[in-house]
Amino acid sequence: MSISPNPNIAEIAALFGETSRAAILTSLLDGRLHTASDLAYRAGITPQTASFHLGKLAEGGLVSVEKHGRHRYYQLANGEVASLLESFLVISPQPEVKSLKQSAQMVMLQKARTCYDHLAGKLGVGITDSMLDSGYLKKDGKEFVLTEAGVQFVINFGLDLESIKRKRRSLSHACLDWSERSYHLAGALGNQFMQHFFDLGWITPLPGIRAVKVTDQGKAGFKQYFNISL
Repeated sequence: MSISPNPNIAEIAALFGETSRAAILTSLLDGRLHTASDLAYRAGITPQTASFHLGKLAEGGLVSVEKHGRHRYYQLANGEVASLLESFLVISPQPEVKSLKQSAQMVMLQKARTCYDHLAGKLGVGITDSMLDSGYLKKDGKEFVLTEAGVQFVINFGLDLESIKRKRRSLSHACLDWSERSYHLAGALGNQFMQHFFDLGWITPLPGIRAVKVTDQGKAGFKQYFNISL
């Protein structure tokens, strides 16, 4: 019997394939730190069961854990795990809507949400499309490339491009959006845009889900700089 020299994808696939673990991983796509109890509530399981699954996910390198006093906080291990999750969501069937609350949450998630550490949904894709149409970005395979005009736009918008470039990560890669079936801007640049939008008060987080709310100030700003009507 021959042994494949390739990495064992079945081991990682098994971690994604369990329902409760999948729910935990999807909850962590908001990019925040969560306790086992919080993740247990979101996944509809007991804290003990959540701790067991989180241990498996940590062993598999999919989540990382931080200790603060008596508490442990969990988050996705890195952006690569987030991108993989988003790719799974693209090909996954939509959940059956069973309540008005669930329907409202789905609408909010599709409109604007965080994807680990950058923006996704109609807003994230709209910003990316606007920058492509304006000639600020060019798509090159799985990456977005800043043009000279894009560099000037980023600087004028108030981002420290040199600091962004020094980060040990992709500058501006393309992340496939599960709800829009198109690409949005990720990487260090995507992250800094999102943080800047929060700092400007254009978007605010919504409790309980990874959707974000666009403020009145944000509606005016996105219209002015990205020609997006919300």
